[in-house]
Amino acid sequence: MTALSIRENIRTALEQNRPVVALESTLITHGLPFPDNVRTALAMEDAVRTCGALPATIAILNGVITIGLSRSEIEALAARSDVRKCSRRDIPIAVALRQTAATTVAGTMILAHMAGIRVFATGGIGGVHRGHPEDVSADLLELGRTPVAVVCSGAKSILDLPRTLEVLETQGVPVIGFGTDTLPSFYTRSSGLPVDQRIDEAMTAAELIAAAGRLGMTQGMLFTCPVPETDAADPERMEAAIQQATREAESQKFTGKAVSPFVLARVAELTGGESRRANIALLVNNARIAGQIATALSALPVEPAINDEL
Repeated sequence: MTALSIRENIRTALEQNRPVVALESTLITHGLPFPDNVRTALAMEDAVRTCGALPATIAILNGVITIGLSRSEIEALAARSDVRKCSRRDIPIAVALRQTAATTVAGTMILAHMAGIRVFATGGIGGVHRGHPEDVSADLLELGRTPVAVVCSGAKSILDLPRTLEVLETQGVPVIGFGTDTLPSFYTRSSGLPVDQRIDEAMTAAELIAAAGRLGMTQGMLFTCPVPETDAADPERMEAAIQQATREAESQKFTGKAVSPFVLARVAELTGGESRRANIALLVNNARIAGQIATALSALPVEPAINDEL
């Protein structure tokens, strides 16, 4: 049995250079509670479609890398509590042992690249943990070695954003502000930290992706989009909740990959759901922008790599 299954309409679209957007699956299993997880995953797919692109939600189902989940598969994934959270290190384990796994940002980038998908939409990437600079998300390292364009709202604001930018710089990852001069702060529109370049059009984003491809660049590219203004959370309230949740995680001795889920859930409690509303809004908005970028990218002529011209 093959370890890779690409849904037929997605395979055809990729063969014909039509736009496809990869979507992660950890928001279904680990990011949002039921039924928000299912509604948001389907809303993101719809947002991609409104731009003329095909959504490809990615997961590993019983050991099979699946590119393009059906609605019933999304619903079944949301109902399970035994789903592995799958980054680079977990992919061969899940495949070999025929496990079901939801893909993180890093995991989705790898599998999207394997399938030939160049644009991926998510909420926020992982980063450097506050107070623990040795705890660096695999997302940052994956961005340094896998050539997929990631559309997001920056790194999750529960993290150390300045140090996260430093790691991205070291990894050679360009941080592009889509309609912003500063790095978005996930729930809020700005962290105050500068991006490497601001752009305002999907076609410009597509030209950047195409240029990186022609140059044979092997790192990813980060397009950061602020949460819509009407859905943005209050910055002071959010920061106070994050600091409290982070202190509680420390006191309760959460470590490693258990920290972020606890802090995110606790912030949602402390803000009366305000953070979750902002999270859902930015996820759908990022999917829409990714759809626009993928559609613009598919309209560009396919040019040979510079090395091929020599």
